[in-house]
Amino acid sequence: MRYLKYLTLLSSLALLFPLCAFAAEKNQHSVQIADSVQVGNTHLKAGTYKVEWQGSGPAVQVTFLRNGKTIAKAPATLRTNDKGVQQDAIVTDTTSAKTGILREIDFAHPKEALLFTR
Repeated sequence: MRYLKYLTLLSSLALLFPLCAFAAEKNQHSVQIADSVQVGNTHLKAGTYKVEWQGSGPAVQVTFLRNGKTIAKAPATLRTNDKGVQQDAIVTDTTSAKTGILREIDFAHPKEALLFTR
């Protein structure tokens, strides 16, 4: 009888585990930044970064990681990307001091965008 109880519990967990894995949101993406930019109070050098965000939107906290280390954190607004971009895109502004400021990251898939406050 005890064996049957454990078998039932184990079977239930085995069925629920894949559902939990699919339910987990992937709030991360890899981006290539071609030129150095300012995000928040941090200067990001050109290169590839892993971008992760906390929350489901619209207000999220974005973390930029490189080689597994946190390089910068900044608040952003997550929105559905209605532009229909074909590939990931980085949108920047240039200040009068010729400094690039990160304004937006558009993801082609899953059609989301991160907008950074000015």
